[in-house]
Amino acid sequence: MPEPRVSLNELDAVMAVARRASFRQASIDLGMSTTALSNTIARLEANLATRLFNRTTRSVSLTEAGKMFLEQVGPALQDVRAALDAVQSHSAGPSGVLRINAFASAARSTLLPLVLEYLRRYPHVHIDLVTEGRLVDIVADGFDLGVRSANLVPSDMIVIALGQPQRYAVVGTPGYFARHGRPGTPADLLHHPCIRIRLPNGAIYPWQFEREGQVLRLDVQGPLTLDESGVAKAAVKAGVGLGFFMEQDVLDEVAAGEFERVLEDWTPPRDNLCLYYPNRRNPSAALKAFTALARANLTGLEGPGSDN
Repeated sequence: MPEPRVSLNELDAVMAVARRASFRQASIDLGMSTTALSNTIARLEANLATRLFNRTTRSVSLTEAGKMFLEQVGPALQDVRAALDAVQSHSAGPSGVLRINAFASAARSTLLPLVLEYLRRYPHVHIDLVTEGRLVDIVADGFDLGVRSANLVPSDMIVIALGQPQRYAVVGTPGYFARHGRPGTPADLLHHPCIRIRLPNGAIYPWQFEREGQVLRLDVQGPLTLDESGVAKAAVKAGVGLGFFMEQDVLDEVAAGEFERVLEDWTPPRDNLCLYYPNRRNPSAALKAFTALARANLTGLEGPGSDN
């Protein structure tokens, strides 16, 4: 039986459909029609004599064979793409696509200035920035770089610290505090309406506090549970209750007097935000230029995971 012949475009198609769990969304990413993408996957499955995806009218998911295939092919495909980019960029400079995964607040406040400066210097690179709350395996999901808190970065990654350690902030409007008073301790929040936070996995996020070694995690109560900070800020502005945000997300509102902070002595700086990426034999010129710019503009994180 002849060995199956597989093209890079077919492998890219598998990665995109697995990443998006949707043929329609994957086709947009790849710049092709949904029909053409479906035919590409069907042709590959026929060539391999193996079904890679379970398809229904409502969902797309990897089969067990598909998961095994992706786990082994994904890192190898990134190495091949990086090697091709390195060769193509040898004389022309950085080019191609860099895919970055980050959570939204980090992308807005910390990563975006770096990305904009990078694009100004390297206009032949396209950056695909995906913001989401869930933790992903950046290698398996086809990303070149990720941004997360230092404590969430896998130990085998190369790490660059981004900016200063982050803090949480509990905020409300001046009108709210005039009506309800100001909490003096985290326990007082149990007597205030609060905007609850839903994580991507569906769990409710407890509000976290710390002072002088004492750590508290509170399951606050309130009339709203939300999973997006922009909507949560709108609810706080409307006086619905108190909100719990990353500090950088509400700096403008606090400076403008729209929000007031409380319990600041219970919200010390936490882990640094970090840019991280796998150690590859042939990093692309685009990736090397991005990490070099990050190190030039921001403080590198020393330690076993760093390549400083």
